[in-house]
Amino acid sequence: MAGAKLRGRVLSVASECVPLVKTGGLADVVGALPRALAAKGWDMRVLLPAYRALRADAQSWPVVWDEADLWGGPGRVLAGEVAGVSILLLDAPHLYDRAGGPYSGPGGEHPDNAVRFAALSWVGARIAREGLADWKPDVLHAHDWQAGFAPAYLAYHGTGGVKSVITIHNIAFQGWAPAHMLSVLRLPGHAFHPEALEYYGGISSLKAALVTADWITTVSPSYAAELMRPEFGMGLQGVIVARAPVVSGILNGVDTEAWSPAAEDPSFGPKSLAGKAAARAKLCEEFGLDVPGPLAIVVSRLTDQKGIDLLPAVIPDFILGGGGLVVLGSGDPGLEGAMRNLAARHPGRVAATIGYDEGLSHRLFAGADAVLVPSRFEPCGLTQMYGLRCGTLPVVSLVGGLADTVIGANPATLAAGAATGLTFHPVDALAFGHALTQLLEVYQQPKLWAKLRANAMGHPVGWESSAAEYAGLYERLTA
Repeated sequence: MAGAKLRGRVLSVASECVPLVKTGGLADVVGALPRALAAKGWDMRVLLPAYRALRADAQSWPVVWDEADLWGGPGRVLAGEVAGVSILLLDAPHLYDRAGGPYSGPGGEHPDNAVRFAALSWVGARIAREGLADWKPDVLHAHDWQAGFAPAYLAYHGTGGVKSVITIHNIAFQGWAPAHMLSVLRLPGHAFHPEALEYYGGISSLKAALVTADWITTVSPSYAAELMRPEFGMGLQGVIVARAPVVSGILNGVDTEAWSPAAEDPSFGPKSLAGKAAARAKLCEEFGLDVPGPLAIVVSRLTDQKGIDLLPAVIPDFILGGGGLVVLGSGDPGLEGAMRNLAARHPGRVAATIGYDEGLSHRLFAGADAVLVPSRFEPCGLTQMYGLRCGTLPVVSLVGGLADTVIGANPATLAAGAATGLTFHPVDALAFGHALTQLLEVYQQPKLWAKLRANAMGHPVGWESSAAEYAGLYERLTA
């Protein structure tokens, strides 16, 4: 906390955190927020499960908490520091020492996920309520369904004066469990009704947080508004509406040090095309591409939510107009096949890599001209921010955080010199195809293209303003 007066302490409870474990953007946020908040005077520690891949390196860490009964065995909390972030690891081998990822193994999703993450929430709530030997938080900040029971355990077993916040990163994942597990999950029977814990005849850990937390945040202002509508709320819209006075959206940010092509190549900047041109040439050579027009990329999970199913309908015309495409991602087997098929049908203009490669991802953003993000819903999205940071113009649907971070090129924004990318609505092939046609047209106007690219690279995408909003929220809650 050097350089900033201590204003308060926050326990962040989550299932993922960069650089320890990551399956999506949740991990990036959980890993970045403590460092950003430190500059605002908030001391944040992150409680994570000690998955198999994390246990070995943490065995020398001191034990700061013991829990005798965690759904089938004991647990302990180990304290350490990784990449400047204070980490608390919940070491309960019977729950977390397993092959596979955080939520599933070789045989599919772990059948006891409800209790695995209830245990994380239980320990988080107890540490928040009782404090460690030398540290007690003022706020418990839970992330998504995996930590959803933590605010509920505070509410039903005593808060200890601690305020709670739940952040919805993606409402599509809700942590459902059958009703007969209510007592097993250490939740009170009197709260099993529609205004509290009951959810379509069962229990949802995310709903439990939404009805008990002192404050609810989402990862963009537009997503906060969207969640009050049936087409986005996925069954929980009524809860969000009921708690609207304590709901707010705070945009995510990106790690501007990790995403800084200019740091690797000083000729890469908003006033110089040299670095971008060199990176593009290397990228085309790597994939054997010859693209006369704009080279676009897709770096994404390959799912319908991300709008990937629209690509086969719009990319052929984009190719005819001179464009090219490189896809990096994995997901739905049918969509993986569709991406391979696109590449096979358009050799030299389309390439597809199924899987994920962090180094390749950075090369794609550095070298590409545009990044396509046609999501049907997008709580915040980091991909378009990486594009802005790298001068890779985002082409995005007007939903959630995409609408909050990209200024679409239209007569008003072009006249004001403010556009940073291209936007479209509704989310269908017709509107998406029109946006790609606009991309082709703008690319043919070098001065306009350079202006949009400079605007994009100058757009703030770091954590500074977002951290200030979180700090302000914590201060209001603890005032």
